[in-house]
Amino acid sequence: MDGPLRQRRLGPNLVIGVALTGLIFLTGLWAALGTPFPTDGVAIANRLKPTSADHWLGTDAFGRDMLSMLMKGAQNALLMGCVAVGIGLAGGIPAGLYAAMRRDLSSDMILRAADLIFAFPAILTAVLIAALYGPGVVNAIVAVGLFNIAVFARVTRGAALQVMGRPYVAAAFALGRSPVSVALVHVLPNASSAIIVQVTIQFAVAILAEAGLSYLGLGVQPPDPSWGKMLKDAQTLMFTHPMQAVIPGAAIMVAVLGLNLLGDGLRDRLDPRLRMIRVG
Repeated sequence: MDGPLRQRRLGPNLVIGVALTGLIFLTGLWAALGTPFPTDGVAIANRLKPTSADHWLGTDAFGRDMLSMLMKGAQNALLMGCVAVGIGLAGGIPAGLYAAMRRDLSSDMILRAADLIFAFPAILTAVLIAALYGPGVVNAIVAVGLFNIAVFARVTRGAALQVMGRPYVAAAFALGRSPVSVALVHVLPNASSAIIVQVTIQFAVAILAEAGLSYLGLGVQPPDPSWGKMLKDAQTLMFTHPMQAVIPGAAIMVAVLGLNLLGDGLRDRLDPRLRMIRVG
């Protein structure tokens, strides 16, 4: 009795990861419904106000409410993460499954294309796209999404190859199932745990990339708020008003930490070998 109970017990990484990630998502959803103050106005008379009943986190150098800016920044970060990871899943999973099932020249070409994409990190790709088409959140999403396609293709192929060696896959082929049917019915569901964990990791990478690109002026453009842009605006106020940098920096830290803990918790939960070690 003790073993199954311990097996069902949630690990601390998973609990903390769900709590922190849920907080970020709730903040982003709240911002979509509306913020306490507008984020596109300038009120110089209210600039750099301390925390108060009206402005819980104070105001920035342009008199904008920091809490509203933080909430809107969470919305933009989540938008970046959801779309960029969605692009990676939509392109990477089919490519990875195909490369695992075929193992011929075409699959080698997919792997070499992934290696080529890995040679150009997402931020460098975004810089190149911005040089050609101008800065903007769409170009940043495309750059991170392309990088994610290569990541998910590699992860899916590796997980699928492990599943391909299982007896039930050989039995499915022996029964005359088509490669597409075997891939979708037998291989992909049993390789999904590795993909799910990678989703949390790439989501955190996308949030960091969005903040970094916005800091460089290549991501979210004014007047839309971004955590990275808030850090950029606060760098000249580090010694006089340090909270201007601490608040967006803490938001980035919480988001990335929560997603990484969530990924660790899901890995321990979904991987039977790790679960057996934990229970034993």
